[in-house]
Amino acid sequence: MNTWIGKTVFLVGMLVCVAIRVPHDKRSKEVKIAERRKGALEKTLLGLMAITGFIFPLMFMLSPLLSFADYPLRALPFWSGVGCLGLSLWLFHRAHADLGTNWSNSLELRENHRLVTSGIYRSVRHPMYTAIFVYALAQALLLANWVAGPGCLVVFTLMFGSRLHAEERMMFEKSLDNSMKITW
Repeated sequence: MNTWIGKTVFLVGMLVCVAIRVPHDKRSKEVKIAERRKGALEKTLLGLMAITGFIFPLMFMLSPLLSFADYPLRALPFWSGVGCLGLSLWLFHRAHADLGTNWSNSLELRENHRLVTSGIYRSVRHPMYTAIFVYALAQALLLANWVAGPGCLVVFTLMFGSRLHAEERMMFEKSLDNSMKITW
């Protein structure tokens, strides 16, 4: 199977991902940040996510710099990647839509922040993280390159492991303040 098929599908998915995120990012930035817990590790991992999730794939697609790590694209990983990409984009959209202005790409709480337990959050505890994990898995399956393919999956696993407890603790502390309303 020609690797350009996987590259093209992933590029389309990447563009859809950006199209989903940009309006929500713009809307969230209109609401003042009430609390921020973004340390050096968080900043480093977010930077590495950008490198492994966008820069490496684009380098793989548009230049021969990563060609030393190429391997043949096979049908089963390709079709599995297409399925993962579709699922991830749907989850990504639902999570953003249900969070509204409560969304942030790092450990931040906005003014009038609410713990969302409706919509997709009623069924999946962390749909945004699930979406990003499945997206990274799609990247590993669609991009037939040992650097550009699994890089984001590795970095996201590290970010998820370092962030989850801190985020849940921050949300729990906020809910104890009784200033956060829980929406059902």
